[in-house]
Amino acid sequence: MRKISRRTFIHNFGVGVGATSVMASLPSFIALPENPSETYDGVKLNIALCGLGRYADYLAKGLEVSKYCRLAGIVTGTPSKALDWGKKYSIPEKNRYNYQNFDEIIHNKDIDLVYVVLPNAMHKEFVIRAAKAGKHVIVEKPMAVTASDCEEMIAACEKAGVQLAVGYRLHFEPYNLEMMRLGQEKVFGQVRLVETSLGYNTGDTIDWHLKRSLSGGGPLVNLGIYCVQASRYLLGEEPISVTAQFGPITNKVKFAEVEESITWQLNFPSGAVSNSSTSYSCGVDRLFASADEGFFELSPAISYGPFRGRTSNGEMNFPEINQQQTQMDAIGKILLENKKLPSHITGAEGLKDVKILEAIYEAAKTGKKVSLV
Repeated sequence: MRKISRRTFIHNFGVGVGATSVMASLPSFIALPENPSETYDGVKLNIALCGLGRYADYLAKGLEVSKYCRLAGIVTGTPSKALDWGKKYSIPEKNRYNYQNFDEIIHNKDIDLVYVVLPNAMHKEFVIRAAKAGKHVIVEKPMAVTASDCEEMIAACEKAGVQLAVGYRLHFEPYNLEMMRLGQEKVFGQVRLVETSLGYNTGDTIDWHLKRSLSGGGPLVNLGIYCVQASRYLLGEEPISVTAQFGPITNKVKFAEVEESITWQLNFPSGAVSNSSTSYSCGVDRLFASADEGFFELSPAISYGPFRGRTSNGEMNFPEINQQQTQMDAIGKILLENKKLPSHITGAEGLKDVKILEAIYEAAKTGKKVSLV
């Protein structure tokens, strides 16, 4: 991951104890948002949310308080949602689309960007359709269900001359920024071990996350991708190999199509090892690093927060932020200024993650170490 110029952000978040250490030495590849207290009266980026599930609610709330973006359109396959959201967010009928007439958005000058928040298997189709309509795109994680799909999405956006981002909200979150700084700047010396886990108990069997045709996999693609990301951005390195093991199936009806849990080990060029696990049958949310001269950790770590952190020197203390607002404002400002998005949140980054997810599945299925170089 390439280095970029350092920026201070102590004033951006209004942080107290713990802020000065971050100000002194920022993580290597992060583009940070501006001071949220500064007013902005200019043109806003008009966003259409494509898919109105649970996470779209988080995004809508973030857009309500965004400085540079506004919710201007919706795309849904459920007519009642179109009506309800239209009324709630004052979205005119001409900016409400379904999956069949979505391509007509090409004629709508009131929409600048489409944020795809659909089931994973639908990401490729709607990213490409949005690109062909001349709209910038943000897509949620995982970017797609296969690396080849990611490559097609990147190519389609490049051909259309639009920018493609992946919803890496934690790249703008102060606790995770501090974990990046501590690891990449070797504040406690060389990191030797990273442990990261994310899991929750799924609902009933109708959840689309349990349907391989929609999800592309189980907890690895839905939750484990956060663990892969955390290991990579904490170390600032790319893994060179992986081993992995599927966990036992305790409910054969619920987990007839996808894994219930999986554990994997990533090996990095520095010699660091990352042990990770994800599950649909237990709750866990943790990121831990052990280095030559100390440790640092978050728990909760990589969900929606509020986060808690500590190091071998004491507690971390950063403010809780609106993660969706902060992400959207950072992206919105860049696009409004007609600048290129930083590589750490683009399709190229999403492709790296999906390639690693594919290798983890291969390692678990074969029982062999899989090379990533």
